Order: sequence, then C-alpha cells, then structure tokens
Amino acid sequence: MTIKSLTPNLSVSPQLTEADVVQAARDGFRAIIDNRPDGEGPGQLSAAKMAELAANHGMAFAHVPVISGKIGDEDVARMADVLARFEGPVLAYCRTGTRSTSLWALSQAGSMSADTILKTASNAGYDLASLWPRLETTTAIPEQARPARADIVIVGGGSGGLATAASLLERDRTLDIVVIEPRTEHDYQPGWTMVGGGMFDAKDTRRPEASVIPAGVRWIKSAVTSFAPDRNAVTLEDGSTVGYRALVVAPGIALDWAGIDGLADTLGRNGVTSNYSYATAPYTWELVQALKGGTAVFTQPPMPIKCAGAPQKAMYLSCDHWQRQGVLKDIDVQFRNAGAVLFGVKEFVPPLMEYVERYGIDLQFESTLVAVNGADRTATFKEKGGEVTIAFDMLHVTPPQKAPTFVAHSPLANDAGYVDVDHTTLQHVRYANIFGLGDGGSTPNAKTMAAARKQAPIVAENLLSVLAGKAPTAIYDGYGSCPLTVERGKILLAEFGYDGKLLPSFPKWIIEGTKPQRLSWLLKSEALPWIYWNGMLKGREWMAQPTHRKAA
Repeated sequence: MTIKSLTPNLSVSPQLTEADVVQAARDGFRAIIDNRPDGEGPGQLSAAKMAELAANHGMAFAHVPVISGKIGDEDVARMADVLARFEGPVLAYCRTGTRSTSLWALSQAGSMSADTILKTASNAGYDLASLWPRLETTTAIPEQARPARADIVIVGGGSGGLATAASLLERDRTLDIVVIEPRTEHDYQPGWTMVGGGMFDAKDTRRPEASVIPAGVRWIKSAVTSFAPDRNAVTLEDGSTVGYRALVVAPGIALDWAGIDGLADTLGRNGVTSNYSYATAPYTWELVQALKGGTAVFTQPPMPIKCAGAPQKAMYLSCDHWQRQGVLKDIDVQFRNAGAVLFGVKEFVPPLMEYVERYGIDLQFESTLVAVNGADRTATFKEKGGEVTIAFDMLHVTPPQKAPTFVAHSPLANDAGYVDVDHTTLQHVRYANIFGLGDGGSTPNAKTMAAARKQAPIVAENLLSVLAGKAPTAIYDGYGSCPLTVERGKILLAEFGYDGKLLPSFPKWIIEGTKPQRLSWLLKSEALPWIYWNGMLKGREWMAQPTHRKAA
C-alpha cells in the first residue's frame, strides 16, 4: 500500500486490499473514503465489503464514487461534506489515488490558492494541472444584510454580468461592486447543445453561482423588481433598495415556453424536447439514440433568440448520429424556420447547405410553431397559406424569446422591451451612468456568449470613463459568433459584426492551418468552450477582440 499525505488529516492511496485496511487501522486512520464506482476493475472490493472491513476495525466509511475525468460540482460537494463530518486522519482511495486527490483539490477551491493546491498535489505525486481553471474560482457568500449603496450595481449574475464585474476589477481593485442574482446555480448554456448531442454530461454545464462570483464582489441573492434611474437605485423583491454610482444591466433574455400552445404540458415527454433547457437537453439525446425511423422536426422561432445557430446545431448533431448508425435514410428530417433564410449572414449559407443536402434535410421557411399536441404527437405551424398540422416522432423546439418583464416594464426599456443602449458604447441612451449588455440589451447583434465576452470590457472601460467625468471611447463593433457544430469533430465558426460584416478573430496559425493537430484538439474536444467560459468569468480580455476607440 502506497499512502501519500495531502494534509495532516487526509491521505490518499491506490486501491486498498483487505490487508491494507488492517494496516490503515494500525496506522491510526479513523475513516476510509472509497472514490471508485463498484465493479470498475477486476479484483476490486465492493463498497459494501469495504464498509464491513472498516467497521470491523473501528473506522468510519463513506462511498463517494466518481468517474475518471467526469468529476462534477455535486461530487465535490459530497466529498467536502464527508471530509467535514469525519474525524481524521482519513484515508481516501481510488484506482491510483488521482480521483481522490482531485476531489480534495476541488473542495479546497476558494479557501486555498490554485498554486498552493497544485503544489500540494504535486508533492504527493499527482499532476492536477488540468484542473487549474476550476481551482482558480473563489466562493462568494450572499450578503445577508442588504447594502444600501455600492459604487457599481450589476443586475444579472450570468456570464455577461460576471464578466463585466471581473473586467472592472481588473482595472480598479478598489471598486465596491454588487451583483444581484437570485439563482443559486450558474449554467454554461452553450454546452446544452452538446448535451443534446451526447457529447457533454448536463451536470458538467452547471456550477454553484457562489463559485463563479469574482473575488471581491458582493452578491445579493435576490431579484430586481424595478428601476429608479432618476434616484440611482434599484428595488429588490423584498422591497429594499440598493443605490449606485453606476448601473450595469445584464438580465439575459426570457424563454417564452407558454408562447406555444400546449408546449409546457408536454415538454420533456411524448417525443417533445429542447436543448434550451437544462432539464430537457438530456432527453434530446435519449430521443436521438432511440429513433430508428419516422419524422424528426426541428423548429426555430422568430428573432431575436439567443444563440441563433443552436436550433441548427441540434439538427446537425442528430443527423450525424443517425448517419453513423445507418438509419438516417429512414428518417424524414425537417427544419421549420420562422425566418426566410437558413442563416442571417449570407457567406455561411453555402457551407451549411452542403450539410443540409448531405443529411437530406427538408427546409421549410416562414413556418412558425404555434401549437403542440403531445398525446397525438402533432405540431401546428403558421405559414403564409394558413396553419399546417404535421405528425412527428421527435420534435425539438426552440422556444420564442422576449425581454424580461421587469426590464420591459421599466424606464430603461426601448419599444421592444430591451435595455435601450447606444449600439457602439453600450451606454444607455437616456441615463449616462447606466450600461447594458448581453441578451437583454437592444444592440442589433447576434445574441451569443461570444458577443457578451466582447461587450464586457467595452462596458468596463466606458463605465469607468463616465465615473471619471469623461466621455466613453471604447467601441463595440457588433461582434458575435456561432460555432456551428455540423458533425462530431467539425465546427463551422461563423464570426461577424453589425450588418453581417465578417470579423474573424482566431489566430492566424489556426486560420491557415499551420498547426493542424492543435486545431483538431480545439475543435474536437471540450477544450474550446471551457476556455471561453472560464476566461469570460475571470475577465481574461485576451478572449475579446481588440477594443476599438472613437477618434479624438
């Protein structure tokens, strides 16, 4: 038995034998944690057997099984809970000790620096460098007493709001920043397309909100109900108010599931699914795997919607699977789009049409889903000639979307209900100390996470200029992107700005293919989306395009 000490109270080792349990008790260990799923390898003692052996020698036991390379936040929380309950010293084990060490390391994120955690693991013989982005997070605790005022209040703790908070702190660490966000969990929503395509686990797209709040930012776990821009204050759901010197509004966009008759009653069953929900994206993959023939319908509602490429990505990944399984020829695949074109930037239509033809997809434009009957498995579409009802075996729905009600009914909104900002500076058109970004803003760009990562440093720079009594100078060019996954391992990266202007941002060596093995790694693995997500939340502005400025 090779035991490596991580802390005075925790050691790790490879798989234990009966003799090892006896020796562990002699060595003074008070508890054992098994981090292997039962039946993982030959000769492995079951968790039940290990619990019996531990009890026979006066030791506590816990089974916290994890799969190598798939340690989620829930796994980490369970490990942390066990470590907090057990009296040490504790011995944790898996096949090699790496998973046990990884669980400990992730449980320490926020209380120890990433460098310290990695060095501790390395001294024990475990290289955890791949965990660095997750280890660099810190944990925020929601404010119990509502602060009466802050330098900057950010409404919305999604990627846009948190990226702005991080970007502001990169420029001025003395700022008092408050983020107002009611949710306890933070979702990487672009990953849900990959969940529906069988490439990600849903739990890997979700993290505790507390773990992604930038260090030094105060978090109010509540919802904003109204804005009072003339008084520089927002009102919370409990009736309290928070004042500010400057306000950033990043509320996201609301999914209008009720906008389609019958959808809410059947979503997640009867063959009706959507990758726009954490709860139903796994159901998409279940349906794709089960379908061997029949009709599969994918819908896209009227604009604006977030990630306008996602409805197509769901379809392409499904078709790719069916083609690999040899059943695509038996499936009638339909793409029913409320719009009049396949993609809004004409340069990307020809390569997408190659895949439409390859998969034999039936394109139906100006066809808007208005009703679903799950029991009968029928869907009704509004078209130029009237309503059309079709039968389906699988229906992937992209819901209609709209501005959040609390924004739409506020003095900050434009006629469409979105935060009314200047399209270049992202400053509110009527209130100079208010800025808006992300899906909830009025800018006529593609509503994508890529847009939010570009907008965040623009807002940070311009907001600080306003607080300093200067005019905004940083300019947003409408950048957005859709990484269109057309099959497993292949992405059509559509990058563009206002009026469809092409704005490629990838390094030249990627575009020219001078390092094809690295390009393959980026596009065929999970690396690219995680790099962007972690970079955004930490204000990494190498993630964004160069900032353009107004001429003096």
